[in-house]
Amino acid sequence: MEPRIGIFLNVQQPDAVAPDEIARQAVAHTALCRELGFDLVSAGQHFVTGVFQMLQTMPLPGRIAAESGDMRVATNIALLTLLNPVELAENAATLDAITGGRLVLGVGLGYRPEEFAAFDLPEKKVRVFNEKMDVLKRLLAGEEVTAEGHGYRLERARLSVLPLQRPRPPIWLAANADSAVRRAARTADTWTVNPHANLGELKRQIAMFHAARAEAGQPPVTELPVMKEIYVGEDDATAEAEARPYLQAKYQAYVQWGQSEVMSQDRLDRDWEDLKAGGRFVLGGPDTCVRELQEHLDELRCDTLIFRFGWSGMPDELVQANIRRFAEAVKPRLRVAAGAPAPA
Repeated sequence: MEPRIGIFLNVQQPDAVAPDEIARQAVAHTALCRELGFDLVSAGQHFVTGVFQMLQTMPLPGRIAAESGDMRVATNIALLTLLNPVELAENAATLDAITGGRLVLGVGLGYRPEEFAAFDLPEKKVRVFNEKMDVLKRLLAGEEVTAEGHGYRLERARLSVLPLQRPRPPIWLAANADSAVRRAARTADTWTVNPHANLGELKRQIAMFHAARAEAGQPPVTELPVMKEIYVGEDDATAEAEARPYLQAKYQAYVQWGQSEVMSQDRLDRDWEDLKAGGRFVLGGPDTCVRELQEHLDELRCDTLIFRFGWSGMPDELVQANIRRFAEAVKPRLRVAAGAPAPA
């Protein structure tokens, strides 16, 4: 069985790129992935990004849904800690209606001080996240909710529109640090496995995730999505030469943002050769990419791969060529390993 394949849309670009061009590319990449038989399209969220401009997550899925065909549409991720849980629940229910019940609600805690300051978050961010997560799940399930927290006060409130998926759309929780991975095991339907760590670190954390889920009395997950950075070139040398300037700049920005500080055992403040070692990125010709991705599928026992095919500033012709080479020369050769999650 082939793994499910998704795209993580690159909606971060330098200031020189017009915002409407960023949107146009997101729509075009969605349509291309639909034609090539992908299973999911997703986009992330940040605020006050500084080094990049970035389209916002909530309006974007409504537009790309029109091009998505049968693909699921995912918020990957919505920064729940910063958001009003009532508004996010209403938006999620609306998106589930727009997509015909194909929404995946990906959420995360966040890590950037600039974002926490912009939304006037109190010090106890994990508590704020947990409280909002509880409200979000209960509202989406159609419950009557009485609750009060950062930025909201509810008295016997219900959603005006319920999602099509019952009891609610699946909630995927993104996480980097060990404590956050365990939180995903306890509170979400699955963990969105981060794209930043090397293969050895991912294997350790996935084992920890499954153990924490069992300890919490949660059932085994029915899907395990793993995000990866990928560039499929004509050959190994060409792939690295074409991808490195943009991928390296992106990870330098992550270090500036503090992403490296929230990882448990695998930091990002490294030189290029050290950064790319250990399977953190998948760069190469088709044969190399097949070998490295199949190793991930076998070692991690995952069944869904979500790829970022381009990074800020990369010419669109390179991004689209990367997507096509993956779909034509890599995707058909991948197989889910025995022991991967079984769909519900």
